[in-house]
Amino acid sequence: MPPAHHVGVELVISGWAHTPFGKHQATLEDLISIVVRDAIAHAGLEPKDIDEIVLGNFNAGMNALAFPSSLALQAHPDLGGLPATRVENACASGSAAVHTGLRSLLSGTAKTVLVIGAEKMTERAPDVVGAALLGADYEMAGQHSSTGFAQLFANVADCYAERYADPSRTLALIAAKSHAQGAKNPFAHLRKDLSAEFCHTVSERNPIVAGTLRRTDCSPVSDGAAALILTTADQVSNAARTEGVVVTGFGHCNDFLPAARRDPLAFAGTVGAWQRALAMAGLGVADLSFVELHDCFTIAELVLYEVLGLAPRGRGGELLANGTVYPEGTLPVNVSGGLNSKGHPVGATGVSQHVMAAMQLTDTAGELQLENAGRAAVHNMGGLAIADYVSVLERRPR
Repeated sequence: MPPAHHVGVELVISGWAHTPFGKHQATLEDLISIVVRDAIAHAGLEPKDIDEIVLGNFNAGMNALAFPSSLALQAHPDLGGLPATRVENACASGSAAVHTGLRSLLSGTAKTVLVIGAEKMTERAPDVVGAALLGADYEMAGQHSSTGFAQLFANVADCYAERYADPSRTLALIAAKSHAQGAKNPFAHLRKDLSAEFCHTVSERNPIVAGTLRRTDCSPVSDGAAALILTTADQVSNAARTEGVVVTGFGHCNDFLPAARRDPLAFAGTVGAWQRALAMAGLGVADLSFVELHDCFTIAELVLYEVLGLAPRGRGGELLANGTVYPEGTLPVNVSGGLNSKGHPVGATGVSQHVMAAMQLTDTAGELQLENAGRAAVHNMGGLAIADYVSVLERRPR
């Protein structure tokens, strides 16, 4: 598919909303209604201006209601009768919703799409949540596990250690970077700055969760929601609260489910999605100002440095040593704090990543704001790099 601007359509995120992530008393319906109303208002629109609704939601037994597509209609009577679809692609369900909305715009079946990502996870016992998430793994689906997906990513860390070097100290640096940013993010679940030494040291407050992965290497189970408005440049409201951002490229790629058909460090689906999105945007890595990537576990962030071509294979740790991926570096990664401290309400994650990037590109990111942020890449994956989505966003000229 050629770049969006090459087909005569400028795809715009014109408004957004985000609840804090964490443990909420609010229901899934409440969380969705909050971000729906706020995103529509932020875009300077009325509910009657929406043509289509797409909801990213994983669930898999974490919430009794398994048919939430119409929950957004509860936010306002004028949303009644609209086409509303729930999409699911494991932890990439949020980005699946975003990309579904983009395709509706490009097809011409909608002019303005409301995209929502939401998940309610903390009401269920840890074993129920763990079993639900393991439904996204070919070998472990339906199996009992006390460590869940943490063990799967601990296996990735072991493979990294065997092939290259022990990554544990590098993972502690990644965790500390995440928590330093999460402490500045009002939407983050974990808002406490933690030192690299604390993150590296196994202790009562930072125990081993699985393999060599410590608690600080793992994203928390969270509730939360985020929403955004997708439209075209000619449909952006004069009442919008920001100029919005342009989506210049997007790519989606799925890998094989059976582990035997994948190199655990290749993340081949991510490579495909990354290349497609950058090619569509006509950009290279050097053109990006920052990256928001899927750090469900710190080892995922380390491997992704290398998979995305930010560093050679086995040398991702150099990006921390030379400061590249810190907020003051040449290519900051996870300025929002990422999943590791912001939280990971799975269906909401991909939409949240787009919202946080859009805030950077409109100079509305508060304490997290970077200087001269012009272009961003957003990466979201479901399972162990099985369903992979990448979007390229760009500052919209004032």
